[in-house]
Amino acid sequence: MGDGAATVVWDAALLGYDMGGDHPFNPIRLELTMRLARALGVLDGVELHSPEAATDAELRRVHDLSYVTAVREAPMASWDVGHGLGTDDNPVFDQMHAASALVVGGTLLAAKRIAEGRSKRAVSIAGGLHHAMPDRAAGFCVYNDCAVAIAWLLDNGFDRVAYIDVDVHHGDGVQAAFYDDPRVLTISVHQHPATLWPGTGFVSELGARGAQGSAVNVPLPPGTRDAEWQRAFHAVVPSLLGAFKPQVLVTQCGVDTHREDPLADLSLSVDGHRAVYRALRALAEEHADGRWLATGGGGYQLLRVVPRSWTHLLATVLDRDVDLGAPVPGEWLAAVREVAPNADLPLLMGEGAETAFAAWDGVLETPVDAAIRDARRALFPLHGLDPDDPRD
Repeated sequence: MGDGAATVVWDAALLGYDMGGDHPFNPIRLELTMRLARALGVLDGVELHSPEAATDAELRRVHDLSYVTAVREAPMASWDVGHGLGTDDNPVFDQMHAASALVVGGTLLAAKRIAEGRSKRAVSIAGGLHHAMPDRAAGFCVYNDCAVAIAWLLDNGFDRVAYIDVDVHHGDGVQAAFYDDPRVLTISVHQHPATLWPGTGFVSELGARGAQGSAVNVPLPPGTRDAEWQRAFHAVVPSLLGAFKPQVLVTQCGVDTHREDPLADLSLSVDGHRAVYRALRALAEEHADGRWLATGGGGYQLLRVVPRSWTHLLATVLDRDVDLGAPVPGEWLAAVREVAPNADLPLLMGEGAETAFAAWDGVLETPVDAAIRDARRALFPLHGLDPDDPRD
């Protein structure tokens, strides 16, 4: 794989990013992922790298000082601190600044390991908080670890960073952070914004003047399945990476695209997620000299989906791919049943879904084909590519 073994960033302290109660962003999904990866042997002999909290100076690469101050003071405040805090989506919780800064520190550590040549690949599954804006929290995200890490990379030897977001929700915070920066190509493949929060991520969002073509959006209709999703991804993303020539690939690997996810309406499977990770790994090898920083993100089917999908992510980063027909270890099932005795738990690491896809050929047959056409026609000419030629 190149320089050093892949870096896995993890510490149980990352479970402190906990919005409490019945909030969907439950850290149990991370704990169960790590348990499953261990039970399958994915992490055998792998050093886990513990992060330190990002400093205020590091957070201020992306966030306003007034916002960082508000986050720090919010748990003690008797007034409305604003900044999107104290809402149903982003409730104030104890040690909120420390927990959020630690998540950023995790993704920064992954970026630094790559930049220093210690690893070609690194994964920070607690990261992926892609909705946070410079002056406000949004969509369960307090600080934007993806954007902070990219900003750090730009100041430490990299001048072409590609960010690919496969979460069901638009990667709005990262797009906004670099909308006027031609050094960063942001690509988001998500459910159509007319049908899902945050209501952004239309094809027409191309980047600001001087950076047109640096923002790429591929909005897909509700109900999109694995093969259709793959068709769209492969019809748009590889060609743009080939034209942009990134030095490093940063990815947000949210798994709320799954058909069982309670907060959205795409219809991917765990098998499809595994196929996406393998595609990202191949793209990093082909276009970024193997450099790949992977983060987690959304995903709210806490027991059946997230642990399996992100175990596949860890395995893919480590070149220890897990067979879809592999049984889920009994020790993991027993541990989950202790906390959820009546849960319908998966017995295999895959779901038997069909992920093979027909490559886009320019023919309009489905709504996904129309989405492909629209994205290519909006973006490809800005990168010197022919939108109507399937070879591009």
